[in-house]
Amino acid sequence: MKKLLIAIGLAVLLFSGTVEAEKITLSVLHEKAFVFKDVHHQIANEFMANHPDVEIKFLAPAKAYEECVQIVLRGAITGSMPDVSYQGHNRVRIFVDRDLIVPLDGFIEAETDWKEQGYSPSILSLGRHQGKQYGLAFAVSTPIMYANADLIKQAGGDPDNLPKTWDGVIDLAKKIDNLGDTVFGMYFDWSITGNWLWQALVFSNGGTMLTEDEKKVAFDGQAGIKAINLLSDMVTKTTMPNITRPESRQSFAAGTIGLHITSTSQLGAVTRMVGDKFELKTTTFPLPEDSLNSKVPAGGNMAVIHTKDKKKQKAAWEYIKFATGKIGSTYMVKSTGYMAGNEIPPKDPDLLGNFYKENPNYMASVRQLPIMTQWYAFPGKNGLKITDVIKDHMQRVVTKQDDPEKILKEMAQDVQKLLPGN
Repeated sequence: MKKLLIAIGLAVLLFSGTVEAEKITLSVLHEKAFVFKDVHHQIANEFMANHPDVEIKFLAPAKAYEECVQIVLRGAITGSMPDVSYQGHNRVRIFVDRDLIVPLDGFIEAETDWKEQGYSPSILSLGRHQGKQYGLAFAVSTPIMYANADLIKQAGGDPDNLPKTWDGVIDLAKKIDNLGDTVFGMYFDWSITGNWLWQALVFSNGGTMLTEDEKKVAFDGQAGIKAINLLSDMVTKTTMPNITRPESRQSFAAGTIGLHITSTSQLGAVTRMVGDKFELKTTTFPLPEDSLNSKVPAGGNMAVIHTKDKKKQKAAWEYIKFATGKIGSTYMVKSTGYMAGNEIPPKDPDLLGNFYKENPNYMASVRQLPIMTQWYAFPGKNGLKITDVIKDHMQRVVTKQDDPEKILKEMAQDVQKLLPGN
């Protein structure tokens, strides 16, 4: 009996050691801690509760999408690349070109009920490149306009009928400017992700970033001229302040900016910051009056797999499915303001159906789905540098350093030099 008990004890120890050894740890990178940290941990905790053999270990969050890319690229050199990361929709191309991302097609084909899991072809297209699927959309955004209903009423406007065009926005902003020296009519979040809102201005005027063959700059045409002059109008016809993005968010939440044009991603955080200080309203991204082909770029991020380890890949697939599935998407929308990359939650009253009815401000971005287009990724090794170049030239417009059309011409020349083949 004593020998039997010893044998059983040894067997239990060996079994326990085997189970512990088989536990898989996934390193995960995301960005914007103030937006995503809490919801990522919430999702990971529930996933781990249902998958005790997998541990999710988060790396220090990146400050922005560009930094998120750089962390992965440096990790590929130093051998510290995360197993999973959440990358901006326009950054998949960079990792495909460097073979630092895992195609998901094989995993998808192995799913017997894939069509029932809520991933629409249009949303999946955000993670496709060269005919292969490389990511699952986690958070989807479009630019929208936030409005301080109290300031609008004081300026003689109607917060229930917010302007839909830029002429109307600038006109209302000027009226809010007149309320006093401590109040600003508007703020356009021009520097967000470097070039996202530049793309929004050009796309909404019917333009493109490059020609179809991607060999020449195209944003210097009529659409770009209208876009650059509009950006200039914002700082010359209104008192739009020259402040940082965090400062603009804080100022709006404090009640000193009337109209704030930025990503829907900040809605959850801004709503909490505003509290009961004033009535917060949202509406769709303003469009030009004369454009018949207006589009807005889909911002946000997607979950991608980097690890080459087959066991980790399998665990990572289960994790990103959960994070982008109906449960993860529900948590994400309620916490942030992004749209879900999954079709199921908005249709289910117990997930997001009732939530949208009770929180109409979250519908502004959803109403723009018909005009949503891909967030353009510039080709070649200089993709990130091009983003910086565009941001630098936009700053020259915002700080009134030169004629906007001259700046546009120089921006186009500088970007052209960085395209492949130049």
